[in-house]
Amino acid sequence: MRQGSVRGEGPLDSDPHAGEQGLDQDRFGEEDEGEPPRRSGRRPRRESGRARGPRRKRRIFRWIAGSLTVLVLAAAGLGYFYYEYLNNRIDTEQLPDDNRAPEATPNAAGQTPLNILVIGSDARDTEANQKLGGAKETFGGTPLADVQMLVHLSADRSNMSVISMPRDTLVEVPQCRDEKNDKTYPASNGRMMTNETLGRGGAACTVLTWEKLTGIRINHFMMVDFAGVVSMADAIGGVPVCVDANIHSRDSQGHGSGLRLEKGTTNIKGEQALQWLRTRYGFEDGSDIGRAKAQHMYMNSMVRELRENATLSNPGRLRSLAEEATDALTVDTGLDSVAKLYDLSKELRKVPPKHITMTTMPYEYQGARVVPKPDDAEQLFRLVREDIALDGDGGKKGGKGAGKKDSPEGEQEESADPKEPTSDDPAAQPAEIGVTVQNATGSDRQQAVQGRAHQVAQLLAGQGYSRATADNGATLSRARTTIRFPSAELEGDAQAVAKSLGLPMSSVRESKDVSTVTVVVGADWRSGEAPEQPKQDDRTPESADALNGADESACMHVDPNFTWE
Repeated sequence: MRQGSVRGEGPLDSDPHAGEQGLDQDRFGEEDEGEPPRRSGRRPRRESGRARGPRRKRRIFRWIAGSLTVLVLAAAGLGYFYYEYLNNRIDTEQLPDDNRAPEATPNAAGQTPLNILVIGSDARDTEANQKLGGAKETFGGTPLADVQMLVHLSADRSNMSVISMPRDTLVEVPQCRDEKNDKTYPASNGRMMTNETLGRGGAACTVLTWEKLTGIRINHFMMVDFAGVVSMADAIGGVPVCVDANIHSRDSQGHGSGLRLEKGTTNIKGEQALQWLRTRYGFEDGSDIGRAKAQHMYMNSMVRELRENATLSNPGRLRSLAEEATDALTVDTGLDSVAKLYDLSKELRKVPPKHITMTTMPYEYQGARVVPKPDDAEQLFRLVREDIALDGDGGKKGGKGAGKKDSPEGEQEESADPKEPTSDDPAAQPAEIGVTVQNATGSDRQQAVQGRAHQVAQLLAGQGYSRATADNGATLSRARTTIRFPSAELEGDAQAVAKSLGLPMSSVRESKDVSTVTVVVGADWRSGEAPEQPKQDDRTPESADALNGADESACMHVDPNFTWE
């Protein structure tokens, strides 16, 4: 049958499904308004142009709408699969469940700070990591947490503080559980290097160790290896860094990262960025302290780059950064999706560089290693615990400032301090608690008060602590009076002693340096029945070597033994 013989007749035109499915014959070009009328004895059923026009347009619109719907659904499907693809690239580990530091108390506005532990692993568990890290004999060995930085985001998101801990810091490591290998590591007998924590239960053990040392509750962790640093540095597009002389980090024995830069500012990325972050030989005095300072400069510069350049507005670079970040990072299960990482990045981006402060934990040498400097380190940790800004605003930006309100007289009043956390373990009766008292009332400017330990022991005895004794052999010097206890089962006893002496719960800390509840009488209690209440000092210790995030003039000092002409 010729096609012309059915033109305009009922079957195709009356098919109810053709129009619904967008199968209008007109769209194939079969309509020809210039065709002469057919010769037939009956009147042709052809409709007028006025009638056919709207009908044809409706069919075309239906077809276009259907096609667009398919395209939108296809795009959404591709977006979903890409989103899932990125999610599947993220490795996760669980945060520890027990023996955690107390949760931060919300400020008056109900906001809480956010603490993230950033860990740089020296794992040589892949070919890429082995090539970048060298030391072939360590392939597949136990990884070390060679970079550790605590990032503190204030409750009101107005400032950010970072504390670096040198990898050779000696700390007390708590009992840790390795879930992957179904193994439990006992608490360290004394101090050990902090970078060994990663091999005693993964990032969770590093988190527990930080919490034990600082009393700061850590909400999340992010861990990256050698290859991850290189890939993310490439995705960002480079970070400018500065040295005050030509540098080549390599000595005659082959020690050093291999970093080679000319004097001045250089945009580094890829393997060169990793070399910068690992360089110890050639920076400052060749110690981990100098390396931490270089890492701070890199992070500050990277933050400025991410805020100022086109990386976050360039779709190609943004996609590359997303892919590299999700593949490079191991995070806790609370950050196990792109959406959660994106939300975290939005929170971090609220802080301008001028309110970002990089610090190094105050330290003192113990042989070839370092230990936290007793008073300065605790001061820095306290500022972070209390959400006080390190940028010189003295708490006006963090939790303290957010906790203030106008009084009727127009003066500023600080809200009442929250109840201090106490142990769930009940204390024994005072007569059953063994207490040792040590005299640490001396300082650089004055001698220790003779017999002070005996005086405080007698004071305790008068309050029912009949087993309190003085340790006259201790030679210590502490600015603040503290109470130490050796294990969790004695925490309640130590807190009871603190309460009896009028000391805050924050002065009570666990320590493997003692064998019983121990009162260390500091220079703040040289006389009387209670320690002096000095004016609160909310300044960042000078020994923290603070670096402001907006300081673009920072430049690493090069050891003359590692320069070149």
